[in-house]
Amino acid sequence: MNRYFIELSYMGTNYSGFQVQENAKTIQSEVEKALSVYFKEKFALTGSSRTDAGVHARQNFFHFDSSIEVSAKVIYNLNALLPPDIAIRHIFKVPGNIHCRFDAVSRNYRYYVCSTKTPHLFGRAYHYPFKIDKDILLRTAEIVRTNTNFKSFSKRNTQVHTFDCKILESEWDIGKDVVIYNIRANRFLRGMVRGLVATMLKTARGSISVENFADIFVKRNCAFADFSAPPQGLFLEEVLYNFSFE
Repeated sequence: MNRYFIELSYMGTNYSGFQVQENAKTIQSEVEKALSVYFKEKFALTGSSRTDAGVHARQNFFHFDSSIEVSAKVIYNLNALLPPDIAIRHIFKVPGNIHCRFDAVSRNYRYYVCSTKTPHLFGRAYHYPFKIDKDILLRTAEIVRTNTNFKSFSKRNTQVHTFDCKILESEWDIGKDVVIYNIRANRFLRGMVRGLVATMLKTARGSISVENFADIFVKRNCAFADFSAPPQGLFLEEVLYNFSFE
């Protein structure tokens, strides 16, 4: 039995998330369907990082096991079967003990916020037409870096054993009309990035103080965070492993 990694990118606007769901169109269901049509057998994919409905990815991964010898030559045919908002970038053969989710060492997300109505960013950024203090945004990103427990920024009914995350990067890239939040961590909780972004914007708008923002981490209660940032501004940029696919 061979194990393969699929590297793909997608726009999540038209999908109910990444993972297969009953009676819903998802990224996984579309890729499994394309594989099944082309190879004329069923495929069960395992995903590296679950993205919510409407969230995009410039890089994400699946893995699957098959007795079929799969080469890079099939990528063109599979992409022809996939809808235009999903693209397979590479297919790699890997050792059978490599797991696309558990062997990932970090994931990088970016969240795009625009202060003015910008048509070419429609569906790709959060239009937030309020005056914000950009220095405060930078301060909130520093506070995120100093924390390890993100229970306050995890949506309810999240089935995890721990709310600890190791933050490797947390920073705002400040532009004139667009600000971009960049965060890299070993793992993420359900709704975590959007919760952080919405609460940081709320702080930078002056609705709560920087001290209040820092105290939300201590409370460990998601009722104190804001999860109103919409999905279209969020991109999974990169999933990193400690080995090369080449």
